[in-house]
Amino acid sequence: MGFEQEAVDELWRTAWCHRSDMQRELSRGAQGEMFAIRQLAHHGTMTPSQLAAALNATSGRISTLLAAMEKKGLITREVDPDDRRVVLVNLTDEGRERGRKDMQEARDAICWIFSQMGERRTREFVDLSCEFVTYLSICQPGKPRPTPEEVRKAFEAAKADA
Repeated sequence: MGFEQEAVDELWRTAWCHRSDMQRELSRGAQGEMFAIRQLAHHGTMTPSQLAAALNATSGRISTLLAAMEKKGLITREVDPDDRRVVLVNLTDEGRERGRKDMQEARDAICWIFSQMGERRTREFVDLSCEFVTYLSICQPGKPRPTPEEVRKAFEAAKADA
């Protein structure tokens, strides 16, 4: 087994077998209220089908999620005045505040982790993470591996976005 296979095994073991409470909370958020709040905060008004597509969830799951969020006062659902078949979902002020609070709590936790790692190791980690995500963005399972030209363009685009 080459170093690449060993590295994948270690990464998966670390990321999935030893998940922290924070990782579980972030994952749960990617399937529920936190994710929906982030989507609505970023994109504004959305339809349930748009949220379902962004969440990669079924319409039934989204319907249940939105009902719970509406009951908590995090969102409103209104009929589109231009097309009564369409429902529009919006964040309430309470929903926006919940999103800000959740994001700040996550940010504070990650800042604490970085303070424990120290500046040099944190910067190395961020640089390596950016490199990894760039490769990940162009490498898809079941498809040919990117060409050197595609890799070069991906890194140029990532650099321009930074």
